[in-house]
Amino acid sequence: MLEAVRRNKRIAQIILAIIIIPFAFFGMDAWFSDAPGGGEVASVGGSKITAIEFDRALREQQDRLREAMGEQFDRSLLESEELRRAVVENLINQRVLALYAAENRLVVAPQQLQETIASLPAFQSDGEFSMELYDRVLRSQGMSPAMFEARLAQDLRIQQLAQAVGESAFVAKASARRFLAAQLEEREVRELRFAPAELMGEVKLAEDAAQRYYEANPERFERPARVRAQYVVFDENALLGQVEVSEEEARRFYEANPDRFGTPEERRARHILIPAGDSAEEEARAKEKAAELAAALRADPSRFEALAKAESKDPGSAERGGDLGFFGRGAMVKAFEDAAFSLEKGQVSDPVRSEFGFHVIQVTEVRPASVRPFEAVRDEIVEELKRQEAGRRFAELADQFSNTVYEQADSLQPAAELLKLEVKETDWIERGSEAIGPFQSEKLVSALFSDDAVKHGRNVEAVEVERGTLVSARVLEHEPAQRLPFDTVRPIIEEQLRAEEAARLARERGEAALAALGRGESVDGEWSAVRKVQRGNPSLPPAAMDAVFGASAAKLPAYAGASMPGAGYSVFRIDAVNRPELAADDPRVKAITEQYEGLLAERDFNAFLTALRDRYEVQINTAALKAQQQ
Repeated sequence: MLEAVRRNKRIAQIILAIIIIPFAFFGMDAWFSDAPGGGEVASVGGSKITAIEFDRALREQQDRLREAMGEQFDRSLLESEELRRAVVENLINQRVLALYAAENRLVVAPQQLQETIASLPAFQSDGEFSMELYDRVLRSQGMSPAMFEARLAQDLRIQQLAQAVGESAFVAKASARRFLAAQLEEREVRELRFAPAELMGEVKLAEDAAQRYYEANPERFERPARVRAQYVVFDENALLGQVEVSEEEARRFYEANPDRFGTPEERRARHILIPAGDSAEEEARAKEKAAELAAALRADPSRFEALAKAESKDPGSAERGGDLGFFGRGAMVKAFEDAAFSLEKGQVSDPVRSEFGFHVIQVTEVRPASVRPFEAVRDEIVEELKRQEAGRRFAELADQFSNTVYEQADSLQPAAELLKLEVKETDWIERGSEAIGPFQSEKLVSALFSDDAVKHGRNVEAVEVERGTLVSARVLEHEPAQRLPFDTVRPIIEEQLRAEEAARLARERGEAALAALGRGESVDGEWSAVRKVQRGNPSLPPAAMDAVFGASAAKLPAYAGASMPGAGYSVFRIDAVNRPELAADDPRVKAITEQYEGLLAERDFNAFLTALRDRYEVQINTAALKAQQQ
């Protein structure tokens, strides 16, 4: 099955794209264990999706969206109910797939897992697998090889399911050919346009038309209530300038954390892997062969590269003479690591048993551990200690900030003076806005328009506008919603009414012209030059494309008409229809077939997910989900 996935990843990728939370972030242990505390957001077949799991998945998805959107990211999207619902739905999809995979005992063989890892571009240097890069990438993600491989194995199990469902999608070549031919059909058309702008001179409004429209649509001419406000921000950054770190404190931290400022010992090794097989007899033969190789290499270590290429069954290193590059502790399975770090440079090991088989190992280089001097990392330590202390103080003082703005509700100054904060002012903020200063928070803005804030002049309770940032505000000035005077908006109303009437006249005259042409009569107007329009490459507005290609071409010229958004009405004369001749082996037919199969595969996989959700009795704790949002 995995070979099929590797040969045809397209369907699996299409299907897995449905699931927006990457599988690699979750292992089987997280899916089938009930984490302590936190309540449950949903249950699937009796297994719980805890609030802790949900919060972790939500934070990771928010981080990915921030990175993807860059400076244009919309904070309201990150905090929206729609995103939270999408996250829990996708956690459920993952859980039902994991349950199904476990129930059907889908497995990934160690050799298949190795081949997949070796093929991943993230772990390749100059087109080849790099153990050093593999180790570095995993360490940067806070993962051990064992953890990553367990999670990748789960991902591959899911791909087995995706491939199995996707392979059932089938599209007949004849259907694909007909679809492609329709997309490539080309029609030669001329356009007769009835533009509202040309009819504006004919429009006559009733004297009281604007007044009647104004009175009939009062909500359209209201300016929302608005306020000007003061606000204070309390976060770790506000405390950083108040924190001092002494030379002694920085040096103590340096001496207490030697691993933080050094590079641990790393070793470069090469190995020959002999798979152990599935039976005791095969394992004994493999061990014997590994022992023979070890003996031969002790006698002549220069043969290692040649023997590795000839005998090793590790696809990621055999072609390089068994070379695994540099690695540190925690990068290899324990038995392999213990052996590699116990050898002297150049020494050849006895056969070492691991879950992958028997290894014959030789250490070729040793990089000793090293530590950066204190002077080189002093500023880094000071910054970290400052942030740690600011974070500690923030946790201690957050309640004090909230209590002060609440208890001394007639001013923000006491809180600002107590915590050495700056009081800032906003421009006018309209009701319904979502931002105050640089912060997006519908909750905070809504509170500014409450009776407590507007009528009684009280501070708004502190709101966490983003993680680790509290903001309180108060109203400086308030203007209620008011209807704009008729004389102010009259020119706007009259212009709109004239435009609407001109558009109506254009549509009426265009439709009348289309009917006359259909009766074989001639009409006044100037037709445009001929243009070629292709169904699969739209060059007209959607309504016009539908009209042109929806018209019967049995008798030419044929006519069609459509309202053009903002441009009146157009009549089209179809003078010619050009249908393509497709060769038997036209590669575009294959491409269309694959695209359509992808759509069918996605549909089938959605149906499969729906069936699994019914089978495993999915329940969502809506109350808990909303409670997490508060």
